[in-house]
Amino acid sequence: MKKIIVIAALVAGMGSMGSALAAGDAAAGKVKAAVCAACHGADGISVNPMWPNLRGQKADYIIKQLKAFKAGTRKDPLMSPQAAALSDQDVENVAAHFSSLK
Repeated sequence: MKKIIVIAALVAGMGSMGSALAAGDAAAGKVKAAVCAACHGADGISVNPMWPNLRGQKADYIIKQLKAFKAGTRKDPLMSPQAAALSDQDVENVAAHFSSLK
């Protein structure tokens, strides 16, 4: 019985470790997000109501939107080429940056 409990604890620990490793690097995302400031503001608050605020958005939401622009399932003449230039790690990092801003 003890063996089963120990194995279950190890498996559960690995699962949480995997999600921690998948998280983006907010510091690297800040560097990569510098180009985003032109429309979304240096602090993620857009000066134009036509463009969304990114500050404090959930990382999963930002990742979903950027991946949709990259895949072409969401189209925008400005965002599509910007997203296409991002690697998957860049997307994770940019999302981590904006979601870390409170």
